[in-house]
Amino acid sequence: MDRDPEQRLGRRERDILGLERRGFGGPGAKERAIREELGLAPVRYYQLLNALLDDERALAFDPVTVNRLRRVRDARRGER
Repeated sequence: MDRDPEQRLGRRERDILGLERRGFGGPGAKERAIREELGLAPVRYYQLLNALLDDERALAFDPVTVNRLRRVRDARRGER
């Protein structure tokens, strides 16, 4: 029997998506949260996030966030 997407995603992946759902005010607030809450360097966080956006499990778990971030990523690629 197939488990639901939330159970298939690891804790860190769910935490990354959760952080992306939040709004951050002020410069550096998001980077500080990445370090303090996830224990990751921001560069590593964004590497993991980018890979997560291509993961169908992430899309099944949080389609609104993943689709929003995919649109942002695609728009930035189009600017280059």
